[in-house]
Amino acid sequence: LPMAFRNVNARRHIGLQQLSSLASTGRTFLGPMKSHKFIVDEITNQSSLICSAVRMIESLDLTSAVGQLLNETIQAQNKEFKTGMSTLLFLAGVWSNAVVECLQQNIPVPAIVSMMSEGLNSCCERIQCLQIPIPDVKRELCSSRVRPNAFESKSGQVGCDSLTNPWNLLCFQRDISATEEIIPINSCSHQGDDCNFNKCLVSPLTDFGSVASVVKAVGDKCSSALSGSDVTAFSCITWKLTHSRHFSTLGKSCFSSQQGNFQGCPSGPSADLCECCALGHLAMALSHGNQTNVKLLQSIAAYQQERAECSDSSQINIAEIVTCCVLGLPESYSCVSPGFVTLVSPEQATVIKHFAGKPLRILLMDGDLTEQYRHLGFNRPRNIRTILEHPNPQGGRADVWLRRMLDILMSFEVNLVLVKGNVCKNFMERCIASRILVIGCVARDVLGAFGTSTGAQAVTYLSQLNASCIGNGAWAELWQASDGRAVDLGELMPVRISAGSIPLLTAVLTTALPSKAQLLEDQFWTLLYRLHHALKDGKVFPGGGAVELLCLSHIQALAEQPGRLGNDKAVGELPSPWLAEYKSIVLQALASGWKQYLSVVLCNSTKASSELEASASVDHHLQKAAACGSPSAYILEEFRKCGVVRGGSDPFPDQIADLKVCDNVAAKTEAWRRALDLVLLVLQTDAEIITGPRRNQILNSPVSSEFMFI
Repeated sequence: LPMAFRNVNARRHIGLQQLSSLASTGRTFLGPMKSHKFIVDEITNQSSLICSAVRMIESLDLTSAVGQLLNETIQAQNKEFKTGMSTLLFLAGVWSNAVVECLQQNIPVPAIVSMMSEGLNSCCERIQCLQIPIPDVKRELCSSRVRPNAFESKSGQVGCDSLTNPWNLLCFQRDISATEEIIPINSCSHQGDDCNFNKCLVSPLTDFGSVASVVKAVGDKCSSALSGSDVTAFSCITWKLTHSRHFSTLGKSCFSSQQGNFQGCPSGPSADLCECCALGHLAMALSHGNQTNVKLLQSIAAYQQERAECSDSSQINIAEIVTCCVLGLPESYSCVSPGFVTLVSPEQATVIKHFAGKPLRILLMDGDLTEQYRHLGFNRPRNIRTILEHPNPQGGRADVWLRRMLDILMSFEVNLVLVKGNVCKNFMERCIASRILVIGCVARDVLGAFGTSTGAQAVTYLSQLNASCIGNGAWAELWQASDGRAVDLGELMPVRISAGSIPLLTAVLTTALPSKAQLLEDQFWTLLYRLHHALKDGKVFPGGGAVELLCLSHIQALAEQPGRLGNDKAVGELPSPWLAEYKSIVLQALASGWKQYLSVVLCNSTKASSELEASASVDHHLQKAAACGSPSAYILEEFRKCGVVRGGSDPFPDQIADLKVCDNVAAKTEAWRRALDLVLLVLQTDAEIITGPRRNQILNSPVSSEFMFI
């Protein structure tokens, strides 16, 4: 094969420069005050609004090897955590620049790789002292007493805050008839001041001085890495948590088993209520200012906690949650609806109107509903590619298949078919004519939920169908907005399908802007997975730049110390002159990534007018932390006040301005590791070999002089 060869491991390292250029496009995605970007498709001229590194990378034409590596790294982070991609993208860019600067100072590649890797490992160990255990947070939130007149709005009226009272769920879908009397939960006269809330404050420390002395004595020794005893000492710190937003003592809620409606019922104190309130506070702290999704998530948490009853489980079951974007309605109509909400054609909606109030016989299909579909277990002959399996798919044979499949459904009196894959268009039309509702592209978890609730068993082919596979008790209706009217948006109409006590919930995300639909869905799933991973990790980091500032302080202390970084074998095998000469330079290069990260966040949040001013502010914090004698104690105190980079244009409204921001532990540290691993991988490549038709394009391009053609 014709090939083009280019040496990339020169001082200016082309691969690192490409990585830096790609990563620079995501600077505005950092921090709570993100800037949006429009992505325009040149072919269709359609545009979409994005605010995440994942969507931006997906929209770019990444033809280079470095671009593809970056895309794979970000997709891996997104698949596992659904958060931290913007941090990964930014740090990959700034660390690429830092490594290029090291190369320009003639620092050997093995020294850069070993010292940066060990420096990051040391920082990940050091920041363990900042972790806040989730059980302590929830226990403190539920045990605190209520303070009267604690929450006062701008208008001077005191009342309940629906954001932190999960039973006052204005965003949960309700079916209220005209004869029902709505009793506001906030008007419970016997509760008195219990319905008043103070501003939400999740603070990691109350008696700060006592803990600070422990941190100073144990955590700020000028050691290159934390020893085992140091880590143990940090894990034994008793974290006292205080808050100043309180909760009403409302009881459990009532759920309609058929319709899945949610209605709050005032009664005595409930442990479930405290659990949901604690989750609500945690969701707010992880939301970084996105209140709309917090309300949706609190509704989901309250519903799932009610179903769990007295179990000790406090996890969010993501498998029971789906989303549906409804275009044409204001965003204030977004809500959580029990059951499965999806979009159908007007013809299918006509069938659903016919089903009103009738129980349906349901069939689940784990595959495509087409004549050509073969499941994964079907073994085709190797080295043979099928061009056309049926010579005349539109002819008589196709009609025979359509009639036979329709006869099977009608013989079993099936009304509703949920299909995991695609559905044959002609078959769909025939089913509509026979008043059979077929919905395709249904998630596997949705099929499983309906199978459990109705007794239906999924089949791969209709020919496998028998009476035991059919489920009963499902029902379908047109989805109604919060004002009680059905939504008719022309091309696609939202419908709700449910069955018995199905645990499935749908977050209905509404917007009048089609280009914003994907953005709203991404934001919802991001917050949902943040809460999920926080509960899974059992701990969170204080946000507002606290973790990054401690890393900066720790790296500076390491850079000033003589000798090896730690017990890393690769570092130990480096020549001693390298350690003495290059250690400080490489570690400062590593620290520059976190410093630039904090500076950009400060600029994006409008707390600093320029990166120079932001950098000076970070330096000021570092000096004060060093003067304090205990950097971790100083940082925790700043977080307890309002966060290191909080202030200025705050993402939270005034009534919750004291709410603390938290970050996920595993997602943040894994984003750091993936960013550095990507940079070091590109650093250690010495050539780029291009094969195929691109050789001729390169030959005629301005950069052809950089290549050697083979």
